[in-house]
Amino acid sequence: MSGAMSRSRGGMGRLIIHCDMDAFYAAVEARDDPKLVGKPLIIGALPHEKRGIVCTCSYEARKFGVRSAMSIKEAYRLCPGGIYMHPNFKKYEAASRQIHEIWGSYTDVVEYVALDEGFLDVSGSAHLFGGATEVGRAIKRRVKEETGLACSVGVGYSMMSAKLACEEKKPDGFYEIMTPEALRGLIADRSVRVIFGVGAQTASQLGRMGIETVRDVCEKRQAVMDYLGNHGKQVVDLAEGRDEREVARTPKSRSLGKEHTFSEDVTDFGYLKDVLLLIAKELGFDVGMRGIFCRTVTLKITYHDMKRVTRSMTGEATNRASDIYGVAVAMLEAVERRPVRLLGVSLGGLVKEPVRQAGLFDVEERAQSEKLAAAMAKVQKKYGVGAIKTGEEVLAEKRVGRRQEKLGSGEKLGSEVNKRR
Repeated sequence: MSGAMSRSRGGMGRLIIHCDMDAFYAAVEARDDPKLVGKPLIIGALPHEKRGIVCTCSYEARKFGVRSAMSIKEAYRLCPGGIYMHPNFKKYEAASRQIHEIWGSYTDVVEYVALDEGFLDVSGSAHLFGGATEVGRAIKRRVKEETGLACSVGVGYSMMSAKLACEEKKPDGFYEIMTPEALRGLIADRSVRVIFGVGAQTASQLGRMGIETVRDVCEKRQAVMDYLGNHGKQVVDLAEGRDEREVARTPKSRSLGKEHTFSEDVTDFGYLKDVLLLIAKELGFDVGMRGIFCRTVTLKITYHDMKRVTRSMTGEATNRASDIYGVAVAMLEAVERRPVRLLGVSLGGLVKEPVRQAGLFDVEERAQSEKLAAAMAKVQKKYGVGAIKTGEEVLAEKRVGRRQEKLGSGEKLGSEVNKRR
């Protein structure tokens, strides 16, 4: 059932499935408390808290204009009658493990994008289950029966076609895009933003050239490539239905990560440090909740031209956000300073005991700082990751918040924990 097998089956085209749980956190809460079904449910901070954002919300809340990454104050203004709850990541992760087991039973080539989202390459295994359509429908049925949750599924010939198919009939939808012709016919008159890798800044650049839709990209393909260079070629290829990206099999060795794609390319490395601080806080909280420690910190960057860079450092095991942040910033300082599209951090070398060794992390006053960290973790476990904030974190949130307000809809910081597991 491997990717290699799929390439050897008589030249058969690829079969990709994209699965995405619908309003995952809110759906889990409504499943566990039927009184919440059909109610505008907002998961994130509480309205009375000074700062915080919406992690996710039910479709009923979205009807009021509430969206992920929106400030909680704005969400409350739009939906004062909503039900507001702190997230329960332990519960969501348990549901995610069930879901991932179902997805993984149809192929070993699975790229988990988040707790609730993933790509499956079933090119070499679909025939064992009656075909890709049958696999997609079976996944929807099993997820509902075994977890009580709704899952949208898209089947396609590429990653982009599967992703767009999944989004086409949300929530609880199923759709197929099996040829480049079908893809082009579906998206030709849609905004260029529907193309993978085209964010607000690239769309604005294309707009100044009179290129607003996918059809415009196809009709002015040379102008797009001349203006955007290598990235322009990728944009044109995707617009015309060519997508050679492969599903990257998520390693079975455990790791945790968070990454964020900016709606506009970022040139301010000070702002990137603020983002790293907030990512490190959530990752530190996550490993702390699991009672584990990491030995490796990996920084991931995608530049504006889609060039990807990763840097890793391994040393003494830790679960402290300040350690994770310090290492990530050190690696950020060493990379080339060019406009950044995506920034992420992942933790590897996960262990159950904080085995000590010299090297990566500062060991001075370790006992005292670990005692303080344990006390903070106890409070956060009860009241949520935002219950305690350092002065540096508060300032970082303010700076990130100002950028969110400037961009209107805001950056969706954090995506869900577990971009790679």
